[in-house]
Amino acid sequence: MNDPDEAMRAFPALVVGFVLACLITLTVTPLVRAYARKRGMVDRPEARRVNTQAVARGGGIAIAAGFVAASIVMLTLNFAVGLHFVDDTDGVGAGRVVALLGGAVLAVAIGLLDDFLQLRARWQLLGQLALAAAAVALGVTVVAVNFPLASSGTLALGGAIGAMAAVIWIVGMVNSINFIDGLDGLSTGIALIAAVTLGTISLGVGTDQPEPYVALFCFILAGALAGFLRWNFHPASIFSGTSGIMFVGYVLAVLSILGVGKIAVALLVLGVPIMDTFWIIVRRTAAGRSPFAADRGHIHHRLLDLGLSHRGTVLVIYGACILLACLSLVLSGRGQVYAFLGLVVLFGLALFLIERLRGGSGAIEESLEASSYANGGGDPPDQSSADRPG
Repeated sequence: MNDPDEAMRAFPALVVGFVLACLITLTVTPLVRAYARKRGMVDRPEARRVNTQAVARGGGIAIAAGFVAASIVMLTLNFAVGLHFVDDTDGVGAGRVVALLGGAVLAVAIGLLDDFLQLRARWQLLGQLALAAAAVALGVTVVAVNFPLASSGTLALGGAIGAMAAVIWIVGMVNSINFIDGLDGLSTGIALIAAVTLGTISLGVGTDQPEPYVALFCFILAGALAGFLRWNFHPASIFSGTSGIMFVGYVLAVLSILGVGKIAVALLVLGVPIMDTFWIIVRRTAAGRSPFAADRGHIHHRLLDLGLSHRGTVLVIYGACILLACLSLVLSGRGQVYAFLGLVVLFGLALFLIERLRGGSGAIEESLEASSYANGGGDPPDQSSADRPG
C-alpha cells in the first residue's frame, strides 16, 4: 500500500493499539512483579549491581503480554471483524506475522530460562541462534540493505545470504540491547524511542512507501514499552530481565526487516547501544579478553563515573537517541548509512574524551574490577546479566 491517505486513515487505529498495549502492560506488570518475588526471581543488592534492594526481574513477560495481546485484538478487529483500518503490506504476509508474534513468545520463554536458572553464555547464544533460525524458517530474511556505493543506493540480498544476514541482525540486536541494559529504564526507553521512530517511518514520513500495517505493530510495541517504563524507570520496582532483553531485541530486529527494510533506520536510531557494543567488543578483544568479559567500560558506566546521577545518565542517553531518531527521519536511506558510519567515529572519539576526563585513576580502577570479575567476581554492576549474550 503506497497511498499516503491510507496511512492517515489508519492513524486512529495506531493510537488505539498503543493505548491498549500500554494499559495491558501497566496492569500485568505488578502481577508479574509479585509472581517473580514469590518465586525468588530477583536481583539482590551486592557490590556489582546498582540496585540497593531486591528487585524483581522477568518484566519481559509483561511487555510481551501487552504486545502480543494487543496485536491479536487489533488484527482480529481488522480482518475477522472486518474494520479494515490497515491493509496487508507487500513483503509481510501471514508467515512473517507468525514469526513476529510467535517468535516474541519464544524469545520470552528462552529468556525466562536464564531469569530462573542463570544459564551459561553458550546456552543463551544457542537459544538466540535457534530463535533467529525459527524466524528465517518463517520467511524473515533480509532482501536488501542500503549500500552507498551501489548505483541505486541499495544492495539486493537473497537466498542463503539474506537468511544469514537476518540471523546476524537478530542475534546482534538482542546483544546490543543486552549490553546497554545497565541502568533503570535505559534499555526500555531506548527501545521505546526506536519503536516510535520505526512506526513513524512506516507511516511514510521521509519515504514514499507508507506501510501502516507495519506501523501498527511498531506503535503497539511502543505502547507496551511505555506501560512497562512506568514501573522500570529509576527507581525501578521491576527489571525486564533476560526475558525482556530477548523479547525487545528480537521484535525490534524483525520489525526493521518487515516490509521495505528499515535496517539503516534501526542502525541509526539504536546507534548508541550498537556502538557501545561494537567498541566494547573491540576494546576487550584488543586487550586479549573475551568480548563478553565483564567490566565497567559501557557508556553508561563512563557517564556515571563522570559524576552524572543515575537518572541524569539515562536522560542524557535518551536525548542522544532522540537526536538520532530525528536525524533518521530527515535523511534518505543512503544518508542514514553515512550518518551511522560517522557515528562510529564520533562515538569512539567521545569514549576517548570521556576516558581522558576520568583520568588514570579511573582506568586503574576499571582494570582492578575487570581482574576481580575474571577471578570469579561475577558480572558487572548492571541491573541484569549484561555482558552475557541475552
